[in-house]
Parts: sequence; C-alpha cells; structure tokens
Amino acid sequence: MENTNTLLYLCLILLSISLHFVLTQSAPENSLITQLPGFNGTLPSKHYAGYVTVEKSHEKNLYYYFVASEGNPSKDPVVLWLNGGPGCSSFDGFVYEHGPFNFEKPKTKGTLPKLHLNPYSWSKVSNIIYLDSPAGVGFSYSKNKTDYNTGDFQTAFDTHAFLLEWFKLYPEFLPNPLFISGESFAGIYVPTLAHEIAKGIDSGVTPKLNFKGYLIGNAVTDKIFDGNALVPFAHGMGLISDQLFETVTAQCKGKFYGLPDTQECKSVLGRVYLNIGYLNIYDILEPCYHDSSDSEKLANATNIPHSFRQLGETEKPMPVRKRMFGRAWPLGAPVTDGIVPNWPQLSVGAHVQCTDDEVATEWLNNDAVRKAIHTVEKSVVSEWDLCTNAITYDHDSGSMIKFHRDLTSRGYRALIFSGDHDMCVPYTGSQAWTRAMGYNIVDEWRPWFVDDQVAGYTIAYDKNLTFTTIKGAGHTVPEYKPKESLYFYQHFLNGIPL
Repeated sequence: MENTNTLLYLCLILLSISLHFVLTQSAPENSLITQLPGFNGTLPSKHYAGYVTVEKSHEKNLYYYFVASEGNPSKDPVVLWLNGGPGCSSFDGFVYEHGPFNFEKPKTKGTLPKLHLNPYSWSKVSNIIYLDSPAGVGFSYSKNKTDYNTGDFQTAFDTHAFLLEWFKLYPEFLPNPLFISGESFAGIYVPTLAHEIAKGIDSGVTPKLNFKGYLIGNAVTDKIFDGNALVPFAHGMGLISDQLFETVTAQCKGKFYGLPDTQECKSVLGRVYLNIGYLNIYDILEPCYHDSSDSEKLANATNIPHSFRQLGETEKPMPVRKRMFGRAWPLGAPVTDGIVPNWPQLSVGAHVQCTDDEVATEWLNNDAVRKAIHTVEKSVVSEWDLCTNAITYDHDSGSMIKFHRDLTSRGYRALIFSGDHDMCVPYTGSQAWTRAMGYNIVDEWRPWFVDDQVAGYTIAYDKNLTFTTIKGAGHTVPEYKPKESLYFYQHFLNGIPL
C-alpha cells in the first residue's frame, strides 16, 4: 500500500509539472516580438502581437498587441485596453499614454522615434492587451468590406469573440483576473462588452472568463448627462461669466444639448461657444494653434494631447465631437446645418489644430516596425491611422446607464475616472450620472494623494462603483498624469481604495 501511495504521489507531481509546462509554453511563438525598431536593449517583458479571426466566413480579423506584465505575469490581471472614436486605434494608448515605452520625437523628419522605457507603464502591474477594434480600425481588417458598417452591439459581440479566441491561444492567462478598460467613446465599448461577457459567463460559454470589472476614463455615457455637462463645466472653470451662465440656464431651461428649443436659447448658447471655441477641448490649460503658420510651435510643444485627431461620425444623437472646417466641437454642442449659432465664420482650411499624431504615424507605418509587430501586409492594410473614417458606425445601444446598473448589481467592480480639465467629455457629466445611479455613499467625497500631494478627488458608492477625478489631467488621463494614473490603476486592480 505504501508503494502504491508513493507511486500515485509521483504521478501527481509529474502531471502537475507537465500541466505547468503546457500552460507556460502555450503562447504562440510565431506571435512573439523579439525586437522593436527604435528601442535598444532587452524588452522589459514578453511582447506578442498578431491577429485573431472573429468571423471566419468574412475573414474578419482583429489585431492585438499584448504586453506581459513586468511583475508577475502568471498572477497579475489581464487588462484589455480600448481607445474610442469610434474609429481610433488602441495604439493611441500604447504610444502616448500607458504603454511600456516613451517615444522621443526625432529631430529629423522621416527617421524613427527613439523608444525609452516608461517607468509608469501599466504593464508594471498587469498584463495588457491593446486591441484595434472594430474591424477597419488601425491594423484590424475584414475581407468583406460590409463589416465596416458596424455599431455598438456588433462591436461588443466581435470583441467578446476576440477574447474567447485569444484565451484559447494564451490559456495560461485564463485563471488571471480579467478587467476591461478604455477612454472616451470606449465609454460605450466597455459597458456593452462587459455586458456581453457577463451574459456569456451566465450561459456557460467556454472558455469561462475570470471577469472582475472595468474602468473607463472621460467616458461617453448618456446623451442627456453628457450633453448637459459642458455649460456647468465652463462656468465652474471660469470660462463664462455668472451672468451668461444664469442667462443660458434660464433661456434653455437647463437643457444644453441637441437642437435648441427656442431662438433665445440658440442665441445664448452661441455666446457660450463664442467664449470657449478657441480653447483646446482636450485640456483647457494646454495650447491650441489657430493656423498652419503655428505648426513649428506645435511641434515644439511637449504636453499637448496627441490623441483623437479625427473621429468617425455617426448620425446617432451622441457623436463624441462635431466638426466644422476641421474644428472639433465639445460633446453636446448645438449644431444647425453644421454651424454653431453666432459663431464667427471661418474660411475652409482655417482650423484649430490641437492634436499631433506624427510620432505614432511615423513609427507604425515603417516597414521594419510593421514586420516586427506582425501586421498584415500593406496590400491588405495600406496605412495605419490613429483614427479612421473608413468605418460607418451606428451608436445603437442608447444610454450606458442601464448597462452600468446591471453590471454593478451583479457585483462587478467599476471605476469611472475623469481628467478634470477635459472639455470634450467633462467630468461634470460623469459625476452627475454616477450620482444619479442612486447608490448609497460608502466613502464620502475626499481628496486622494500621490507623494503627499492632492492628485484628485474620489467618491465611492455601494455595489463597487467609484468615481474619481485626476487633478489637472485632460481627456487622455495617463498622457497628462502618468504617475498618478499608475497609482489609481494599481489600487483599482487590487481592490484597494485610494
């Protein structure tokens, strides 16, 4: 009997070793990235990239770049990152926000940027997947171009399919906690995807994802709350006077979004936009350049946001931005025939240039870089764009509040965070809708600190819902406040209050 027990024990040990070997060796080696043009040295962790087919008959393929954690990849959470738009590549987050590198702009045009290690990369504490979604965005594509007509529900369905297939390719990460994250129009992507994941878990879809929660920055959520956010934000930031705020509130009866109900409301809203129109809507503290003669100043500016050069347009009632002559309008701006009321007329070509995607465009369209990161050949995807107009997107899911309510009621953790100087999706809207959920406050509004300095403010509700501001940050929070962003990110993943 003793010999039998000993033999059984040895078999169990060998089985455990074999399973460990299979799990740790199962990542597809042909997706491994061994070097990156512009970076000298050893990568801080394993990087993988490639395609997952989410619809075989159409050859619909979503491109991902996976950065294994620099900490403990076998235990650290897996986080999916989605940029917004709709139509913007998640390389925005990789290059400009919280990826493993800081990109140094080259002095000579046409040469590659230099890559330096980012001390505040989110890969310090998590595995992270940067996904180009939906098909037609970034390096993702479909052989059937009808797939470029898409919307909220189809995008969520495809991204869920991507995750299921991705974990089949990387089964060693299946036990790890899974979180979904993103910013801006990902305020639509994330809750709809989370809902799809939760449905799949409930119905027994395999592989079973170890989904724990989600976090979204400056999140597009609800046309009423988001549309009404701008005027109170502008007043609170000192961009419009008390008198104008009182007048617009009275004339518009507190409704500041969509088409004005009266000529008086239309006129006074025009005065509001006349006051704020020349600001950088992604961060009101940062410069905005008004004509092409200032391009040299733009190139030398260091802290302006590089994100969201152009957004896919939609006929639905909640586009992220309206554009006139290249100008980006804040969410909720009333537009009649493309013209903001009482706005000074600009000639075509005169525009406010607030963003710059040159570094990412130069790097990701380089042949050596594309080969290194395993993108499809240029005959299929000829050029990478930060944001594309190639897709037609239908915002068909309505308000996200119903999704947030369902998900938090199921016990999934949610962090809604806002850079408090963003005028594109102002924090005032996010604060209003999280409060309107009606949950009990479990941690009163208070400051949170990094290095003994106030980094922002936070309030926690029951059902694991938290709203947090980041002081001085714009639309793309980690781009402006990398240290503070890594701090709140790590706390959220670990379930620790700020």
